[in-house]
Amino acid sequence: MPEVPELPAKVTAWPGTVSANTMLDWFFFVFGGLASVWLAVLVFDESFAWGWGAIAVGIVFWLLLAYLVLPRLHRILTGIYVPDYFIGRTRTSDGLLGDPVNLAVDGDEAQIHRAMLAAGWTRADKLTFRTSWKIVMSTVLRRSYDEAPVSPLYLFGRQQDFAYQQEVLNNPAKRHHVRFWKCPDGWLLPGGHRVGWLAAGTFDKSVGFSLFTLQVTHKIDANTDIERDHIVDTLLSAGIGVQAKVISDFSTGYHSRNGGGDSIQTDGDLPIIDLTHVPVPVPVPVPGSGASGSGASRSGALRSAGSELVSSGVGSADATRIPRPSAIVVGSTLIAARALSGLFVIVAVLVDWETFLHAIVLEDLDGEALSRAQANSVLGVLLGLYGLVLLLYMLLGFLVWRGHNWARVVAMAGATFSIVLSYLDYANNGQAITLRTTLASLALDILILLALSSTVARRYARRPRARPRFRT
Repeated sequence: MPEVPELPAKVTAWPGTVSANTMLDWFFFVFGGLASVWLAVLVFDESFAWGWGAIAVGIVFWLLLAYLVLPRLHRILTGIYVPDYFIGRTRTSDGLLGDPVNLAVDGDEAQIHRAMLAAGWTRADKLTFRTSWKIVMSTVLRRSYDEAPVSPLYLFGRQQDFAYQQEVLNNPAKRHHVRFWKCPDGWLLPGGHRVGWLAAGTFDKSVGFSLFTLQVTHKIDANTDIERDHIVDTLLSAGIGVQAKVISDFSTGYHSRNGGGDSIQTDGDLPIIDLTHVPVPVPVPVPGSGASGSGASRSGALRSAGSELVSSGVGSADATRIPRPSAIVVGSTLIAARALSGLFVIVAVLVDWETFLHAIVLEDLDGEALSRAQANSVLGVLLGLYGLVLLLYMLLGFLVWRGHNWARVVAMAGATFSIVLSYLDYANNGQAITLRTTLASLALDILILLALSSTVARRYARRPRARPRFRT
């Protein structure tokens, strides 16, 4: 399922008055980060008890560390010290500074698509579960994937509107690629220049591990100016009326690192590509949406420039009908899994009724023995209440899936309460938390909290809702 365009998680200094909802969200966000650290420690400790199985547990530990713990910690810390205004750099979904903004474009979206296709570029697929798996397999098997998705980078508080790329020698690990963002209405570059779009172009030279998060990612060539000039040269050579000028020393030349820890260097020049004279026929060949396979981007579909090539930038979409993000889907699915796991408890009680009868309700609170009929009634009532709780929890998961913010908050509060109880039992009573005891249920609670406290889940659940329309 496609991701919702989101603001990168930002932990800002408290600016005067802050709503209770915002404070509560930040509590869950930070607590989820701390809980994920504890989960990673527990999994690491568990690895010593499994012999050769420690290899599998070690892989789980790396997955937790690289894809849950470190990203959440980066989101918390970078929100404190990374500027939230335009400095000529993109940001990663973890809040780290990403690739440099090294291109500006004048023209509408239809003209960008026309020019990029004419210059020999292929539009990248949108990042989904399906396309992510496809790029993993193409990289492992070294199969060409011309439309491979690019990771999201953020500018103006949202991820790129679209991206283009050129695969090198049919090797998915090496490619030219460039991301485009539509500038907000009335926005000016530093110095007062007005442009319609900004772009960031870099060259992927290999696949490796991120220095900051340990995730598997593409590694880029350090000299981003070479890729910038390559993009400009291909557009000028397309012969469709493209023009360009350069703002020299737009930013001071610098050496730095991007969000994956790769070295980057630039001279600070900013080319402005003028596409306003590029002719756009109607209908115009436009690349597909990115989710339908390899033929969509190369051949495109004949679509109306007026209806299909409207900008996907700020304010162009109905905020009340944004796609359901994967964080909401994962969170509600985990809630359902947590509830369904309770069915095994009910089945275990029913199968071994006599054992539970003697172990749980043999005596009442005064120490007097209960009759068998009374014991059966008490255990039956407890089992019925537990089943009712499970049904309510399933309903809560459905409401979270539907995007109700109050349900998301209740689910996070329940997960937090369960995590705190587990920690108190662990710290005060020495209750071991292992795979043989409660580690799996604790992990589910922490994963629910991480998913539902994410920025994308929060923005989706707190989105403006369309008012119901009544016919008269």
